[in-house]
Amino acid sequence: MSSPAVRIYNLGFTYPREPVSCFSNLNLEVQEGERFGLFGPNGAGKTTLMNCMTGLLQFQEGSIQLLGNEIAHHKKSVNKLFGFVPQDFSFYQELSPAENLAFFGAWSGLNKIEIRNKTAELLEVLGLTEVRNKKVQEFSGGMKRRVNLAIGVIHNPRILFLDEPTVGVDVHTRHAIISYLKELNEGGTTLIYTSHQLSEAEELCNKVALIDDGKIIAHDTLSRLMIEHKEDGLEGLFINLTGKSYRDS
Repeated sequence: MSSPAVRIYNLGFTYPREPVSCFSNLNLEVQEGERFGLFGPNGAGKTTLMNCMTGLLQFQEGSIQLLGNEIAHHKKSVNKLFGFVPQDFSFYQELSPAENLAFFGAWSGLNKIEIRNKTAELLEVLGLTEVRNKKVQEFSGGMKRRVNLAIGVIHNPRILFLDEPTVGVDVHTRHAIISYLKELNEGGTTLIYTSHQLSEAEELCNKVALIDDGKIIAHDTLSRLMIEHKEDGLEGLFINLTGKSYRDS
């Protein structure tokens, strides 16, 4: 049996000057190799939870382990285990894709040869080779999303966190990104993903958790949850379990 890629135990988190906890005694496991989707209405806590898992927010209670490493105790070593593709762009607009990858590759500890080889591979796979030396600020939204993804995986992370990785892109770019994510997963990378594109989520995720009011209200394979609740899709399942529309919450 595979070991957990992520293990969250009795997590407690409260924002400063907020009277109510965002999470209290929250527990969740994501196994290695899963394509895991985390979904919930606006304000449910999914972005906060992802920020706790990636160390962007410091939780007050409980434990979060990535591949057996407690993030509160081993932040520098743990950072090399995962990649993060945030919804907001995380690159330097005035630099080219190649320059951005060189910077973030070096920041991740790669040597010059590793950076050169990985940059060539990522630019080719994500359709950016012809624009490798152009400033990213001149790119379309879809091309910027591809650069964002390339930066998140330059160091070959074992876990990849993805927050709305295809928001605002065209169909062709969305297909290219989802196809590449599946290839990464087949190579052993665990995916932890959140999105408002529920049809895309059904295509990508083999395990899902629904979060509402800071609590995990469902956690299983999508197929089993749909059978159990007599629904034929993730959107119907979401409304069934939360009583809320996913987009309008």
